[in-house]
This record gives sequence, C-alpha cells and structure tokens, in this order.
Amino acid sequence: MAGNVTVPGGDGTVWTDVSDLLRKACEELGEGEMIYGENFSFFAAMSALEIMDPKMDSGMDNGKYNSIDEAIESGVAPIPLSPDKTMDVLCVIDVMDHLLSCEATWHKGHSLAQTLFSCFYLLRLDRTSSHPLLHSYCRVVRATCNAVISLVSEARTHEEEDLFTMAFGLPLGTDKGDGCLSFLTAVEETLCRQLRACKAPTTKKMVLEDVEPLQPNLDLEEGFCKALLCRLRFRKHFYHLLLCLRKPQGKGLELARKHISFCMSEFERIRASSEFLTSVASTSNSDGGSVRTTASGRQPIGFDPNLNLRSSAPAPPRAIKTLSWEEALEYFAKLLYDIDTVCSFPLDPSLENILRLIVQFQKSQPDLVARAHLQLLLVQDGKLYGRDPIFSVICRAASLPISLKDHDIQKNEAVVQLGQLEMAFEKEFGEFSNTSHDENIPTKLAKHILIWVEEQVYWIALRFLLLGFELDLYSHTDFCMVYWYIYVVSVKLVENTHLRLLASKDRVKKKGKKKRDSMLDNTTDYHFPPAVMLLQCYVYLAEGLTMMLAALRNDRKAFLCSGPFNTEHERFLQHFEHLQKACLPDNITYISFKECTARASLLGLITNNHFKDAQRIVGELKNSFANDPDRMSELRQIELIAERNSIALNIISRVGSIDPTLKVSFEFTLHPAFAVAIVKRS
Repeated sequence: MAGNVTVPGGDGTVWTDVSDLLRKACEELGEGEMIYGENFSFFAAMSALEIMDPKMDSGMDNGKYNSIDEAIESGVAPIPLSPDKTMDVLCVIDVMDHLLSCEATWHKGHSLAQTLFSCFYLLRLDRTSSHPLLHSYCRVVRATCNAVISLVSEARTHEEEDLFTMAFGLPLGTDKGDGCLSFLTAVEETLCRQLRACKAPTTKKMVLEDVEPLQPNLDLEEGFCKALLCRLRFRKHFYHLLLCLRKPQGKGLELARKHISFCMSEFERIRASSEFLTSVASTSNSDGGSVRTTASGRQPIGFDPNLNLRSSAPAPPRAIKTLSWEEALEYFAKLLYDIDTVCSFPLDPSLENILRLIVQFQKSQPDLVARAHLQLLLVQDGKLYGRDPIFSVICRAASLPISLKDHDIQKNEAVVQLGQLEMAFEKEFGEFSNTSHDENIPTKLAKHILIWVEEQVYWIALRFLLLGFELDLYSHTDFCMVYWYIYVVSVKLVENTHLRLLASKDRVKKKGKKKRDSMLDNTTDYHFPPAVMLLQCYVYLAEGLTMMLAALRNDRKAFLCSGPFNTEHERFLQHFEHLQKACLPDNITYISFKECTARASLLGLITNNHFKDAQRIVGELKNSFANDPDRMSELRQIELIAERNSIALNIISRVGSIDPTLKVSFEFTLHPAFAVAIVKRS
C-alpha cells in the first residue's frame, strides 16, 4: 500500500506493499476476466450481485410522488391528455410508442413495475374509459402482459430474467382478452370510417358528414388516422399471435404465422409514420436532449419511472434506462422473426432432428419470450408436442426394440424422470425379473437406454465446451487445454454413438436374416456409419489443434499461461469444474492433459497430421450426405478448416523452429469454435 499506513496492526504484524502486484494483476486482466479463487469460482461470479447493475442494484432515487393518487392530483396524467384535440391525438400516440419501448425493456429482463407500469394510465385504467383510443390500447397492453407472464411462468425459462414474472401487486386485472379485443375492434372500425371520410372526394363528403373527425385540422387527419390504425392493428395481431401459440399440439402455428406477417406489415407502417409525426411535433415542445422513446421525438405524458420503486425490486431502487423507440422496433422485429422460426418447426418426433433445430435456433440468440414459446411447443402435458410420450420418443432415439416400448418399466419413476438410471435399474432388477416372463427385458432396457443417455450426456458436454468460444469465456492461453478436453469428450461421444448404431444394426439383421446369412456378413468389410465418421472429423480437428498448440507452447514458448494469479491448473479447474465433478469423462484430470501434451513437438507434427485425416474422411462422406444440404455445408466447413490448418502446420514445422520472426495467431473465420491458424512474419 503506497503512502502512510493508517490501519492499526497487532503484535507481530508485518505490512507489505502490494501495489506493484495489484498493478500487474490489473494490467493482465482483460475486460470481463476475473481472478479465480477457491472460495469464489466463475460459477459463483455468475450468481453474484453486481453493484451498479440497474437490474439488480436499483439505488435510492424515490421520485417526486409518494403515491399514485398524489401524482394524478398534481396533473401528471390528465384525461384528455391535452385540451387541444390535435395535441391530444399526438399525445396518445406518444403514450403508445413509449409503452412499446417500456414493453421491450421489460422483455429484456427489467422490472414490470419500472417499465410498463410506470404509466399512470395502465395503473388507473378506469380513468381512461372516457377516452376510447387510449382505453382500448391500454386494455390490450394489460392483457398482453398477463399472457406473456403466464407463458414465461409456465415455461420456466427465466433464470437470468428472474424479475420478469414478478407482478409486485400491480393491477394486471382479470381481462382474458375477449373484452379488450372486441373494444379495440370497435375503435379500429371507427378510425377506418374517419380515414375514409377524410380521403373521400368532395362530392361524397355530404354522405360522411355524420363521421366526427379525430381533430379539427383536416390536413393532418389522414396522417393521424393511419398512425393510430397501424399501432392498434399491431397490438391486435400480436395478441392474437400469443393466443394461437398457446393452442395445444401446435394446432395454431399456421395461423400464428399469418399474424406474424400482419404484425410485420403494421411495423413497417409504424416506422413510416415517424416522418409525419416528427413534422407535427416540430411545431410543439419536442425534446431532443433525452432518449427518444416515441416516433415524434417528444417526451410522453403520464409516466414516472420512479413511481413504483419502493415495491419494484429486492434491492434499493434506481431508475432504469428505457430502450429507445428504434431499439424497441428492432427488438420486436427480432422477436417476431424468432417466433416465426419456432412456428416453422416441423412437428417431427425425431429427437436427433429436434436437437439440431434447437442448436440452430440458439445461434440467433433468442430472447426470453421466444425461448418460452419454444419450450411450451416442445413439451406439453409431459409429452413431446403434446402428442408423443417422452418414453416413446426416448425408445425411438435409443433404437429400442419395438416389443420393449410398451413394457411396464416405463411406469417406473426413475425412468420417467430420467435420473440416476443405472442405479435405478440395479435396484429394480429383482422386482422386474419376478414379474416378467422374460428375465432379460430389464437388462435389455438398461443396456439400450443407458447407452443412449451416456451419448446425450457427452453431446451436452460437447455443446457446453463449444459454447465457451461463442461466449468469449476462453483466453488464447486456454485454447490448448480446451481443445484437448473437446477431444476427449468427442472420443467418448463417438464411442457411444457407434455402440447405439451397432445395437440397432444388429437387431435389424437378426430380424431380417437367417443365422447363416449373418455369419456370412461377418466376413465382409465393416464400414463405419456416416454419423460416426462425421463426429470423427471433429475428433481429428480437436486433436490437431491441441497438438499444434502444445507444440507451439513446448518449442516456441507461445500461448503460455503467465502472471501471478490463476495458474494453468487453476484455470483448468475453473473451466471444467462441472465436468470434473460429473466425471465426464472418467479419470480425466489436469495431470492427464499435461501428460498428453508434454512431448508434442513441431517436427513430430508432420508425420502425424490429424488435419489430413479429417480431410480424408470428408472426401469419403460426401456421397453419403449428397442429398442433405446442411450436412454438405458442414463438411465443406470442416474441409476448409482442416485444409488451412494443415498448410499452416507445414509452414510452422519447416521454418518455425529456425525463424524467430514467425508469428502464429488463431482466428474464428470459418467456425465459431474451431480456429484457423494464421502464420505471419513480424
């Protein structure tokens, strides 16, 4: 500690200046990195309270008013919003736009009390009954809140957005939607008549004289009618979309996609109305200093983000930053795109295809509401798509014999929960063997299901490791150990996938051929299934990158973990702690990693080029996947990674040990997880 030490110490206390140590640690740490300690792991950091995070640490700004009634009496939420009818319509549109921004902010994980229900008109909906435009919009917004909260609560996909479903005692109401939709439709019809009246030729004006205009300035009437109609119609179709998605067994998906199309069309009209509303607002009090949450650029009437702070969060309250109007439009456009992707899911009971689609869906980084819709589509009443029992889906995925799919073992609680299967089968074997005519049935089920379960566990472990690259959790000094762990996990995945496919193939042979024919087949050359060979390509990529990095570390002292904090062993535990606790795989430790990479050298890499092995398998697989464009694209990706790394490996091996100016870096231009080596002279 620099300067005079004022902290008292006891007998025998020796103070040491650690300023240089702390300064060096600060220089070493990059943005988002942390110092790992035994009592504060990366997992604990993810669960910690972050000071100054507006979602969790809300501050102590209590606002101007002590209650809603006090605020309303002070005139912050008048009805009508302005004595001037033209300004009243503009103010209503501002409220609609700001509510959309608040809704997007809420969907992003902020408190409902500090976003949508910072609006006095939503909190006191009965006050708006004399204003049909505002009342219809606020009613459908409250109904939408109810629907979204119900959706997310049932799907239980809001771990990181744990404030999302908290209502904080707010008046969400019991309106189920039918009433608000009928009222909104009536207001929409009135607006349509007003729009037709202002667009009608002069000769037809007499017929439409009974239609009262929105406001007295007829030059602005058409623009206001269009701006209001597109906002009300978006709300109507968005609410219909939510209702369609809740229909069982995916029966509402086709209609939901039609409502998505309508929502997108209305979105374009909402965006287009900005120019008109901005021109109108330029003659009034436009506020260009703060975040623009309305199309007009004006600050809306009837909002106070600090109003509900005392009951809004399990931490001292702080005003949050609401998304801008443009950001809200972008959020809802992406939400509609993600929901449309969910609606386009083929209701295929194949678990392998479902997992592929989920991984593909995850790449778009969907937000909470879209993830909740996918969750409820996949699992309804404990069944896949609400139709196929989970045990039946597992039997199909695990290639179980048809005769075993209706066995009583599926009623066993351990099988239903898919937890601790191996122990459960051992415990229940006696019971099943006493009641079953075929004593081998429990053994067969245990064998097939456990192989499948282990395969899925290693598939999840592999996804866990690969996602670390996409989330930037790995430093370049960690790449060697990460690729090594990917390699050992991939090997186990290949083994279990091969065992499952072999069991399925053997059963088909026994069913369709005589024993003599099966014996003849044993003399023929065996070919590995294409699915296994494709996984083997990734094994070779991971092994090749591991050994290349290990050789660079050993021969050129590159990509080494240095610094006073976080030794390589500690970083190994930090990244793989959960896998180590689950023994995935067995007997894999930091010592195993060091033993496997200790002898890697640049000269030895040429004779054992794993990238060339990957290229060879890709060439063999192209005919097998000729009719699958996704797999062909994946093969081409693997081929390019292997080809470029093989070239880089040749250059490094030939001149790397004698040319100190040669610099090697890694880029993720072809794949988010498997890097390509770039060799340059400095």
